[in-house]
Amino acid sequence: MTNTKNIVVLGAAESGVGAALLAQAKGYAVFVSDRGEIKPDYKQKLTDASIEFEENQHSLGRILQAEQVIKSPGIPEKAAVIKALRKQKVPIVSEIEFASRYTKARFIAITGTNGKTTTTLLTYHLLKEAGLNVGLAGNIGYSLAELVIEDKFEYYVLEVSSFQLDNVQYFKPWIAVLLNITPDHLDRYNYSLAEYAQAKLRLMLRQDSDDTFIYNADDENIQRYFKAALRPVHQMPFSLHHRSDFQLAGYYEAQKLLCVDLMPGYYSPTEQISTARSPLIGEHNRQNVLAAVLAARVAGVGCPQIEDALATFHNADHRLQMVAQVAGVEYINDSKATNVEAAWYALDGVKRPIVWIAGGTDKGNDYASLLPLAQQKVKALVCLGVDNAKLRAAFGGVVPHLEETQSIADAVRRAAALAAPGDVVLLSPCCASFDLFKNYEDRGHQFMAAVQTLASTESAKSV
Repeated sequence: MTNTKNIVVLGAAESGVGAALLAQAKGYAVFVSDRGEIKPDYKQKLTDASIEFEENQHSLGRILQAEQVIKSPGIPEKAAVIKALRKQKVPIVSEIEFASRYTKARFIAITGTNGKTTTTLLTYHLLKEAGLNVGLAGNIGYSLAELVIEDKFEYYVLEVSSFQLDNVQYFKPWIAVLLNITPDHLDRYNYSLAEYAQAKLRLMLRQDSDDTFIYNADDENIQRYFKAALRPVHQMPFSLHHRSDFQLAGYYEAQKLLCVDLMPGYYSPTEQISTARSPLIGEHNRQNVLAAVLAARVAGVGCPQIEDALATFHNADHRLQMVAQVAGVEYINDSKATNVEAAWYALDGVKRPIVWIAGGTDKGNDYASLLPLAQQKVKALVCLGVDNAKLRAAFGGVVPHLEETQSIADAVRRAAALAAPGDVVLLSPCCASFDLFKNYEDRGHQFMAAVQTLASTESAKSV
């Protein structure tokens, strides 16, 4: 592969700045262009490295001089600058594609519409706790390219989005994991589920018989679009159930006992791994755990090591995160649940009576799928939003008690008053956060602070 001398990086956030730093470290002339404003931290990195950049514009004449362009995932194909580059036939690659050329480390790459952050963090945790020399990067918020400059890891666990996969050609994970495919971001794929599915499946485009593809056999869209018979890769399908129509690599024998067969289809001993000490809740997390365990076993982590590491895992903040237990009531922060599907997983996963805090900026939500769960499990709904009319209309006749507030501290106080010992107060908003908060993180942090205040008040009462 011949080195190009002149590289342009489009987009100056985490992946773009990392790609620029790596390109410079490898001797390229680099120019960074961002159509928006560059955040101060990233601007400082570029300045410290003496990398030329522009913001709030794309200088097309300069960009079209590139011999290769590294495109940030957020820039769509329909952007004028991309159309101009395509017309000139300038090669465009993604940051992970570019970074993968400069390391001999093995990649464990994880994608899926839902669950990829949790699965990536858990896989990384299982490998790290077992003593493997492993890095964490990708869509999770760390630039692979920047890590590759030092290239001190033997393995990288990567969260990979469909946007990052759009411009890969030679990226070849040692282990690829595909969790699920459900309609999302279809505006980027001509409103075609088939195109979106093919983007996800690019993860294992270059895999061969030395590589492993772990995928969810319960997912109808994976079954529909993955042509299993056509690929030479070592396939490891998994399921929540022991199915006879697949030669499964992993499945659950009981609620908290999974079975692993590293060579499905051949005679190999079936291993059992207990997930009883895992703090993760919900059916979707049972799938995530199974996928992560399979990846760890392929990477050589032993079953006892996996069981021990499952017990010490802490998921990313704001994803079904246990905050505290106050007066016999558990408080769970699921602020990341900004859509109906995510809230469904939360309501389904909690096995006790729920006081549900929901609301925010509605994104055209259809709440129909939540009604049976709400009727079965939710004893009270506290609506937290500027406009709660749609929530009231959907759940008013289903949930026994409904209240409204625009203050998260008040929402927590009201929920505490409505909850009895053994109940769960669940923040799973089902909506975007921008009516009352900066973002979902801000909403989650304010919820946790309000719960801690409540805990302090209860402690003072008992003294």
